[in-house]
Amino acid sequence: MGKYTKLASAILQEVGGKENVNTVTHCITRLRFKLKDESKANEAALKDMDGVITVVKSGGQFQVVIGNQVSLVYADLCDIMGIDMSSNAGSEETEEKPKGIINKFIDIISACFAPILGPMVACGLFKGINAILVWILGAAYQSSGVYLVFNAIGDSIFYFMPIILGYSAAKKFNVNVVVGMLLGATMCYPSIQKTALSAGEALGTIGILGDYYTTFANIPMIAADYTTTVIPVVVVVAFAAWIQKLAKKVVPDLIQSYFVPFMVLLIALPVGLLIIGPIVQLFTNLLSNGFSALFNFSPLVTGIVMGFFWQVLIIFGLHWSAVPVAMINLQLMGYDTLMLVTHPAAFAQTAALIAMCVKLKNKKKKMMAVPAIISGLMGVTEPSIYGYTLPAKWPFIASMIGAAVGNGLMSMFGVKRYIMGAGGIPGMVNYISPDGDVSGVVMAAVCILIAMAIAFALTLIMWKDKEEAVQETTSSVQKGDDDMIAAPMKGNVIALNEVKDEVFSSGAMGDGVAIEPSEGSVYAPVNGTVSTLFPTYHAIGITSDQGIEVLIHVGMDTVSLQGKGFTPKIAQGDHVEKGQLLMDVDLDVLKQAGLSTITPIIITNTNDCASIEKVEATTVASGDPLMKVIK
Repeated sequence: MGKYTKLASAILQEVGGKENVNTVTHCITRLRFKLKDESKANEAALKDMDGVITVVKSGGQFQVVIGNQVSLVYADLCDIMGIDMSSNAGSEETEEKPKGIINKFIDIISACFAPILGPMVACGLFKGINAILVWILGAAYQSSGVYLVFNAIGDSIFYFMPIILGYSAAKKFNVNVVVGMLLGATMCYPSIQKTALSAGEALGTIGILGDYYTTFANIPMIAADYTTTVIPVVVVVAFAAWIQKLAKKVVPDLIQSYFVPFMVLLIALPVGLLIIGPIVQLFTNLLSNGFSALFNFSPLVTGIVMGFFWQVLIIFGLHWSAVPVAMINLQLMGYDTLMLVTHPAAFAQTAALIAMCVKLKNKKKKMMAVPAIISGLMGVTEPSIYGYTLPAKWPFIASMIGAAVGNGLMSMFGVKRYIMGAGGIPGMVNYISPDGDVSGVVMAAVCILIAMAIAFALTLIMWKDKEEAVQETTSSVQKGDDDMIAAPMKGNVIALNEVKDEVFSSGAMGDGVAIEPSEGSVYAPVNGTVSTLFPTYHAIGITSDQGIEVLIHVGMDTVSLQGKGFTPKIAQGDHVEKGQLLMDVDLDVLKQAGLSTITPIIITNTNDCASIEKVEATTVASGDPLMKVIK
């Protein structure tokens, strides 16, 4: 049993069980599920789970944000599900495909690049170490065997990128992974590269595609260099998946094991080298040139826009779209300016969280912020974003402004990123040029410090801790206090163990009761602060002035409505009085969707209470006594 078996089991249960999972992978911070039916996933329970930062639905994926330990949770999840960690769970052929061009694009990019990102960063660190040692030791080190080996390690993943992407793309498109690697290997074969072919005389030119030096069956083969490329092999493997599917239909079962790969290689590679490769290379060159033109037109404006929106892209998982563009820039120019944004954004986010810690009154939240700060300094900001700055709003905005200024300055001063290395402090080596010039590091550090100072100062000025008026509301309730919880809705009272949802009926989220409402108005059951207002408005968490944490969950599985039928009258962070209208709910919308309207009212910090006394009434009006909490 692994360290995170319990957490992995709980997550699997709340996403609807193994039978609801098509595939599951992970990136640096997130478990990325593709579910057969997302409505079966209990998003609220997942978000409330210890060890889970938040849940994001983007790119056709149901993403459970874990943090730095995600790989360990993933390993235990694979053990529980009985799957090989190197493969995806479920069948791609039965998987529901993401809808929309953007979702499909992000799905493909994340599936192909997420598995290689960690090793790619590791290889980048070897290049960074070499750059530092060249700067310190000079030419003597550059001619040493250590430099030679470290440089080979650093270059390996980039030089043979088509082979590595051939593997991950094959997994994505359900192609034999060895065939995927062979497709990439052939594209890396030395004698078909333009650098080798151009030693001879050109036989002709085909428009904007370029020169050709040889033919295949009398068809001109446009010369190109595919080593270090990223997009051509992905498209070729996607085409190969189609060929493989057709081949399996016509090739007898007896010889499929070798004849299907033969057919795939026979068709996919010539088509890839004759048609797909040259066209995709032209497209990628235009893409890189387009970004360069935009950057050259106004480095400052481009940098500001990228810096301001980068963390928003992270929230929706859209930041993956920048990865192949950055790799194309490195391939064509030897440096990149698109991914400069990762450093000012991460450090500005971390600075905003540090400023929050200065003002936070809740000691527990302060202590919990320390790992998020350390994670942010290492370049991973999801714990900070989802756990602190985004719910607090102003700190997140302050970090966006800081990142915009910092990235704008880095772009204006011509800072370049020479490797796809790590983020955060370890990633500062990304800005050392191959010949050991560290001026880029110095300039990047200055711009990052400016970004941090702006985010820190703006957070201190603009953000006020909502818990100042109710200090330590999340700490244990003091003995001797008591509080009466009023009914938030009018309707029939139902025992919690009768609710047809195991999360509530088992008491896993705390003790309480449920109401089957006859009216849709929801009122505050206590005087307190709205500590949680779910984006879909189906659940409200209130921390009373005495420290009692009350969760009102309107209906069952109503998260699937995505806010339809819910009209909130308050915002997260508001202080409310008992009996104040919190929300109007159109119960007919819930019923028409086939959803239960039964509303649990849970004391989520039940363990801090001596006892909870429930009224014996079978019906209540809003404002009537419902539960008495003894602390």
